[in-house]
Amino acid sequence: MGHSVIYMVVGVSAFIMIVLFAVFRGNDHKKGGSEYLQEVQEQKKEEAQAQELAAAEEEEDLQTRKLRAEDLDFWDMYPEETEEESEADGETETGNASSNNPYTEKAEREREAERQKEEEAQNDPATDGKHTLITNRDGTQEWVLISPYLTKNTFDFTKMEDKAGLKRYMENGRKTSFVGVDISKHTGKVSFNRIKAAGVDYVMIRLGSRGYSTGQITLDENFKENIEGAIEAELDVGVYFYSQAISQDEAIQEANFVVQNLEPYRAHVKYPVAFNMGFVSNDKSRIEGLSREDKTTVTTSFMEGIKAAGYVPMIYGDKEWLIKEIDMTKLQDYDVWLSQEEEIPDYPYRYSMWQYNTDGVVNGIDGGADLNICFVNYSER
Repeated sequence: MGHSVIYMVVGVSAFIMIVLFAVFRGNDHKKGGSEYLQEVQEQKKEEAQAQELAAAEEEEDLQTRKLRAEDLDFWDMYPEETEEESEADGETETGNASSNNPYTEKAEREREAERQKEEEAQNDPATDGKHTLITNRDGTQEWVLISPYLTKNTFDFTKMEDKAGLKRYMENGRKTSFVGVDISKHTGKVSFNRIKAAGVDYVMIRLGSRGYSTGQITLDENFKENIEGAIEAELDVGVYFYSQAISQDEAIQEANFVVQNLEPYRAHVKYPVAFNMGFVSNDKSRIEGLSREDKTTVTTSFMEGIKAAGYVPMIYGDKEWLIKEIDMTKLQDYDVWLSQEEEIPDYPYRYSMWQYNTDGVVNGIDGGADLNICFVNYSER
């Protein structure tokens, strides 16, 4: 064979080798690409499965628990408001509303005026219901706090009526009170049958007195005549004694004097034995130097002496005396005879008898008569 043939065979062989190499090489690349694609697809599939599993777990978790405030992260967007800021905002809003609404401003002014009026009423002793007005013997007046420790009276003075100048307390159309007069030597001659016919039910007779300067105890000049005349006219009878005692011993002496002089009339004395201590007009009395405690002690001594003798003791006095001059918290066991010349008395505490007029008119007494009303039927007590 010639050289040309050899070269040709070698060239052809080389070409075939190159072609075969290329074919094998291409097959290798095809095989590798398929495997990579398959791996990518499997990875995506696994990721999808994982996402599905996570979503299922999250759904299950939402179904098994409630949503809480702390799960929400938007709360942090707003800062906490302090109490001062809140009040300031409220005042600002109110102020803005008021400034924009004249009707609101007027209503606010009216409310403020009403509040001021209520405060003034609460602080005014004349209207607060906690004070009572006292007129002192020198003419001055003062508001005194009403004691919470004393029993208050419960009278309804709309039930009071006057008949021929005599007061009567009516309940359900029936008179439940008793008409009385108090008498002494200063009253003069009394016609007991005539005063009874005029509607008087009982008399309070002065038994005696102690001199406000001498200290001498004396029997009222008309006592015997008055008590016997009242008994004969079948009037209920009580007595009183004007005291100027300055010690317990003197008070006991006065009580014994009263009991001794009442002994002949014991069965007829149905109404109380009253203790009348007081100052003297336009002069100084023996008791001027006594303290409130002293006067209370003297009063107690007299009352206990009368009570021990079997009579009903009673304290007589005007509003000033009962509230300022003696301590009624220590004398609550005794009945009270109030002297106050008013259409309606304003003594706040309990009392059984009221002297409402010292210059009244009643048939059987010449001149001014001391008129009384009693709310207790002592004759049946």
